Amino acid sequence: MQFAPVEDQLAVIRRGVEKIVPEAELAEMLKKSRASGTPLRIKYGIDPTGIDLHLGHTVPMRKLRQFQELGHQAVIIIGNYTALVGDPSGRDQTRARLTAEMVEANSKTYLEQVGQVIDLSKAEVHRNGDWFGTMSFSGILELTSKVTVAQMLTRDDFSKRFAAETPIYLHECLYPIMQAWDSVKIRSDIELGGTEQLYSFMLARDLQRDQGLSQQIGVMSPILVGLDGVRRMGKSLGNYIGIAELPYEMMKKFMQVPDACLKMFFELLTNVPILEVEQLLAGHPKAAKIALAKAVIGEYHTAEAATEAADRWQREISEGALPTDIPEVLLSSSTLTNGQIPAAILLKQLGLCSSSTDARRQIEQGAAALTEARTKIEKHDQLISATDGLMVWVGKKKFCRVKVQ
Repeated sequence: MQFAPVEDQLAVIRRGVEKIVPEAELAEMLKKSRASGTPLRIKYGIDPTGIDLHLGHTVPMRKLRQFQELGHQAVIIIGNYTALVGDPSGRDQTRARLTAEMVEANSKTYLEQVGQVIDLSKAEVHRNGDWFGTMSFSGILELTSKVTVAQMLTRDDFSKRFAAETPIYLHECLYPIMQAWDSVKIRSDIELGGTEQLYSFMLARDLQRDQGLSQQIGVMSPILVGLDGVRRMGKSLGNYIGIAELPYEMMKKFMQVPDACLKMFFELLTNVPILEVEQLLAGHPKAAKIALAKAVIGEYHTAEAATEAADRWQREISEGALPTDIPEVLLSSSTLTNGQIPAAILLKQLGLCSSSTDARRQIEQGAAALTEARTKIEKHDQLISATDGLMVWVGKKKFCRVKVQ
């Protein structure tokens, strides 16, 4: 097979990568691959924990797809046995364990999601239960005898927990050993993941050397921050953009990305050339966010859907036009007195505010309004005539029509 020149491959591989260990070996590995026409084996392991994919999950997957496009062999490990242990990386407490039944149920839909990012038809897919499920107790003893407790405690998360006298359970120590053994079993040349996986990547090199195999290189991406611009993107934190979300919902979230995070999002989530990214970032942030959103939405939906979502956002949010999909919320007539209700109570009853206190604050800040003309609500105790079809707003993004029942 004819591969691209090594320097061209390195330019693609290094984009959006925080650390390559050991980096000095990468160019030599690519040279040998190109000279022999032999694709490198690129490993990416995922545990089927049941979470829907968001953009944070796609960062190493996109790198895997780039390796595929360079002509190398993608090797996906479905960690149906490592999922039984739970990845302790980056955690300051023990992860809740999943049952075998839960893992199996999750596995069925996980590959479908992964297939939205990489070309599964050209990838090898293995379950690590294929080898761990048949391993005898003597085999487990042999494997664990290759790693010392002192080595294990060099892991950042374990060392912090040890210093804080937070429990570290024995089964957790098996996880990095199992992850490393996966690299031995599939003869990995390069492993992809986040920077918190460094220990496991390097342990894999030790085990490969012990088995007389060539040693893998770790290619580690930074952790994508969420919409708050601080914490890692996560569903539990509510700061995520899901790849299965509707284009317009994704568009609205992209417009919330902090300006300071735009370069990271472009580098990790798109193929937009760096020079073009720099030109966009030198202009108005709104234009850059729209370009970012269209590039990403186009990957998981269509270019037409991305353009439509951008146009709709411009029309409804930026220019203040009336939304096309206004939810209708039921309001009990028992909350009304002579057809009227205090403004703060109305906002709470409609679910536009989480509490009466929140409603008062929104009104004081001038964020609450009525009708299509967005007439500002002046006081929290202002009596509102609640009739069918009344449009109620809290800011630009929370709104509904009243339906009295």
